[in-house]
Amino acid sequence: MMARCALVALSAALVLAGCGGGTAPAPPGPPAPGPVATPPPPPKPPGLAAQPEAGPPLPPIPYEVKQRRDPFSPVVVSQGGKGLQVGSVKLVGIIQGRQSPLALVEAPDGIGYILKPSDTLGDGRVTQIGPDSVTFAVPGAPGQKPGSVTLRLRTD
Repeated sequence: MMARCALVALSAALVLAGCGGGTAPAPPGPPAPGPVATPPPPPKPPGLAAQPEAGPPLPPIPYEVKQRRDPFSPVVVSQGGKGLQVGSVKLVGIIQGRQSPLALVEAPDGIGYILKPSDTLGDGRVTQIGPDSVTFAVPGAPGQKPGSVTLRLRTD
C-alpha cells in the first residue's frame, strides 16, 4: 500500500510540474543593442541575364498639336461661329464594326469622321445606322420641335 501512495504522490507532482506548478523561467529581455545585420540578397536563378538597375525617371513628353484636333475633345467644328451642321456633311460609307455598324462621313472641309450610334457630330447625335444610311437627331430651331436628318449613300 505504501508503494501505491508513493506512486500517486509522484504522479501528482509530475502533473503539477507540467501545469506550471514550479517556478516559471524569466521572460526574455530586450535584444542586446548592436549592429543590425541585413539579410543577403537572394541568389539569382541560373540562366537569367543580369538586369540593369533602373535609371533616373524620364522627363514628361509634351503633346504637340501640329494642326491636329485634340483626340479627347468632342467632335464639334466651328464654321463662321455656328458650328458644324449635320446637313452639310456627306455619308461616304458604312462599315460593320465589332458590335455595331459604323458610319463614315466627310465634312465640307474634307475631314472625315467615323461615327457609331450615340456619337455627337456638330449639332446632331447619331440615333441609327442602317445598311446605306445614318440618322441624326437634331435640336429644332428656336420655337420649333427637334427633328431628325437622314443621310444616304450615293448610288452612282
